[in-house]
Amino acid sequence: MKACLLRSPAAIETNPLAFADVKTPEPGKGEVLVRVRVCGVCRTDLHVIEGELPPRKSPVIPGHQVVGVVEKRGENARRFAIGARIGIAWLHRTDGVCEYCRSGAENLCDNPEFTGYTVDGGYAEYIVAPEDFVYAIPQGFPDEQAAPLLCAGIIGFRSLRMSGIKPGGRLGFYGFGAAAHVAIQVARHWNVEVSASTRDARHQKLALDLGAAWAGGTFDEPPKKLDAAIVFAPAGEIVPAALKALKKGGVLVLGGIHMSPIPSFNYDLLYHERMIRSVANNTRQDGEDFLRVAAEIPIRTHVQMFPVREANRALNALKNDAIPGAAVLRVSE
Repeated sequence: MKACLLRSPAAIETNPLAFADVKTPEPGKGEVLVRVRVCGVCRTDLHVIEGELPPRKSPVIPGHQVVGVVEKRGENARRFAIGARIGIAWLHRTDGVCEYCRSGAENLCDNPEFTGYTVDGGYAEYIVAPEDFVYAIPQGFPDEQAAPLLCAGIIGFRSLRMSGIKPGGRLGFYGFGAAAHVAIQVARHWNVEVSASTRDARHQKLALDLGAAWAGGTFDEPPKKLDAAIVFAPAGEIVPAALKALKKGGVLVLGGIHMSPIPSFNYDLLYHERMIRSVANNTRQDGEDFLRVAAEIPIRTHVQMFPVREANRALNALKNDAIPGAAVLRVSE
């Protein structure tokens, strides 16, 4: 099969992904072989490719927002029929036995596997995954619309939950890429007022088009104090600015898997019971709950399509904030 292969982490400007022939995987016990139709391009992919996340598998095929059809079932795999359309997300597998899995916090599993990082991902014609960790895609979503829901959407949804935001509350987004442009649709569905702080004028416009009450630069203070805020951009220097925008008792959620160093700041910014929380991965329940809400709204993602062989170009565009919404790779029809 054809796949985009990362042999060694490198700056995306060097176009490190090689479009190459690799062996088609075989599904093991409880696994399905999926023919990939599309795969979303995520900033986490960029962190893997550039080595900001320590290499765990080499070579590796990136990609963890996969939409495809079941081509073959491994032993005891019966959940999905051949030809069923399914989605594969970041959380590839957990051990099921550690204290976190037993308590329902499988996103914190001690021995997890991650799609496109510790196991091969979806920048390829085929992928295998445990059937218990894949999702049925709601019928109303075309493939390319569904792909960004599988990480940007799920993580944005978990971030909203972690923020504790209530209907009628005021919520700030810092960075307005793939995750934020989905999360704002959920927030508006919940009757939450949203402010968007982002450096790119195109992203500010998208935020306003999607219902933001205000949009400004990354370090511009929103016109009203916020009940909660979510930092989607992987830039630690945003944290003090976001804390400054919070009301007393406000919650700041850090929604990324990687962030540059957070600078020191005065205790006054944290005082009055403000709180900082990080989001780590997601549970399968997050995914199921989010896809149900996404279908109810229904969410519409803004996507820019690229052929899979042009994954390097898509990732370069992502790094340079040239993607309004989400980038998606077309792998097959």
